[in-house]
Amino acid sequence: MKLYGYWRSGTSYRTRLGLALKGIEVEHIPVDLTTGAQKSPEYMADNPQGLVPTLVLDDGTAIAQSGAILEYLDEKFPARPLLPAGVKARAHVRQICQIVGCDIHPLNNLRILKHLKNEFDQPQSGVDDWAGRWIAEGFDAFEALLGADQGRGAFSFGGRPGMAECYLIPQIYSARRFNVDVARWPLILGVEEATLALPEVAAALPENQADAKPS
Repeated sequence: MKLYGYWRSGTSYRTRLGLALKGIEVEHIPVDLTTGAQKSPEYMADNPQGLVPTLVLDDGTAIAQSGAILEYLDEKFPARPLLPAGVKARAHVRQICQIVGCDIHPLNNLRILKHLKNEFDQPQSGVDDWAGRWIAEGFDAFEALLGADQGRGAFSFGGRPGMAECYLIPQIYSARRFNVDVARWPLILGVEEATLALPEVAAALPENQADAKPS
């Protein structure tokens, strides 16, 4: 399998975390978003949206959208599951994942921020304020759900890392890029600390990707 992605893309990072937690190795193919490589005809033949990531299977089948990729991987390779057993437990984890995937990340995606800068002449401080508002609103809810689950252990749910960490950890990384003071969410930071302490996670970190650039 091949994973096409960009080192600092939150959705690419999300997918890499899922692969790392499941112990699945793939070939990583960089797609440079800063040069518009995601809009090339060759890339868009597999991903008509021209977004990252895209997972290309050994038979040539292409799967886009990080959530779809992670669910595919969990169904195809059931060992070390990202989602817990039980209908209610899986719904709960999907709920907290979608706080990030539906209500935070789309509003601080690169193409949205470029639109703010180019069409509305926003300075970087204005972009940071925009991103920070929606990150804070979502993280407040995420933190509340973590606090309500008294039996969760060090991670978001069930005592082991999984799908929720795949969504949460990259969003914390993005929050810091937008100068959000993440200290106000101690439970979220505890999940981050426990996740980043896992040795297998190192392979997924943005700074450890072949296409990583100095900040």
